[in-house]
Amino acid sequence: MIRCQHGGNPTHVGIISTRLAGTDGVSLESEKWATVLEQQGATCFYFAGELERPPERSYQVDEAYFAHPDIQRIHDLTFGVTTRNRGLTTDIRKLKSHLKDHLYRFIEKFDIGIIVPENALTIPMNLPLGVAITQVIAEMGIETVAHHHDFFWERDRFTVNAIGDYLNMAFPPDLPSIHHTVLNSFQDEQLSYRTGISASIIPNVMDFENHPPPVDTYASDVREALGVGPDELFVLQPTRVVKRKGIEHAIELVKRLGRRAKLVISHAAGDEGQDYEQRLREYSELMQVDTVFVANIIGEKRGTTRNGRKIYTLEDVYPHADLVTYPSTVEGFGNAFLEAIYFKKPIAVNAYSIYTRDIKPKGFSVIELDGYVTTAAVEKTLKVLDNPDLRDEMVEKNYRLGVDYYSDAVLRRRLKAFMLEHHWLY
Repeated sequence: MIRCQHGGNPTHVGIISTRLAGTDGVSLESEKWATVLEQQGATCFYFAGELERPPERSYQVDEAYFAHPDIQRIHDLTFGVTTRNRGLTTDIRKLKSHLKDHLYRFIEKFDIGIIVPENALTIPMNLPLGVAITQVIAEMGIETVAHHHDFFWERDRFTVNAIGDYLNMAFPPDLPSIHHTVLNSFQDEQLSYRTGISASIIPNVMDFENHPPPVDTYASDVREALGVGPDELFVLQPTRVVKRKGIEHAIELVKRLGRRAKLVISHAAGDEGQDYEQRLREYSELMQVDTVFVANIIGEKRGTTRNGRKIYTLEDVYPHADLVTYPSTVEGFGNAFLEAIYFKKPIAVNAYSIYTRDIKPKGFSVIELDGYVTTAAVEKTLKVLDNPDLRDEMVEKNYRLGVDYYSDAVLRRRLKAFMLEHHWLY
């Protein structure tokens, strides 16, 4: 078992992110890691700006959240420009110091021996937090497993910036006590090429060892609640509303099917503004596609809205879908792809780079788009929808491949091997 240079308890793991709440990929995958780590004998504690974890093991700091006004201001003033004024540098330093103080208190309060930054050292949604974490690691020498989901160089909107000095220092940092993990082989190569840092590949997973439970009484009215008629196709787009999700392609595909259908978009816009959602609303109207945005009634947990409407989870919604669309142009991995496979739904997927390189070679059977909607893709979709035997053959094959390559057992094996390699085992 690892010995902590700073004297912390090596079985106490601190998971750190800007947000550990809701149904975004980082939050979901961090929880899977926490489950596996606790199965190995660890106890996990949580630090974030938006936090939905056991309160007795949580430490929330508002400024750690990427949407905090002060953090958002820094973000807005440092991207799309190439210089920053002295006052902004001072503001970054002050917020960094504030967050750094809280990180020290978090580590002390819970006697943390190992930290796991979840994407906080990878994508600069919260610049002061990344710098604060980096300095804490440098000063304490605390053992760190950096779980990288997507890098700033993978996003066009981060290309032009006034914070190259900070990016080179902290996104990600190269320090002796940090062990890096990435989701796919392309990230591994790019990280090494750009920074000289080597990493271990640990993909995202689903619980393929256990089939999803049958639809219960609570979720039996999902189609009605979402406004999907009994004679309509239910096409589910289970992603946030951001440009790289390529949702225009889903709208076009639904249009070209020539069937009564409703395209249901499950998540809100998130961290990239509302302009793209407005674009999709206008495009849907132009294409005469019935597109609905239902983030207000889909959440991490069941409940009710302020006006009394039922809130459903994605797990409630998936079983009712006839088709899943996933036309992303860029993904760190592709959680929605795995979810569709897990719930045994046919999926139309764009050939984004990670799918092409790491997922497709494993033999999954999908409706494939190659950057645009083709007649062949439309015809295959109709064939799958109209032929139950073909559809069942497709989804059952995909589920078996999910068991082999992307089950929780795979995460347990990879994470255990990683822990052994770095002498970090309880």
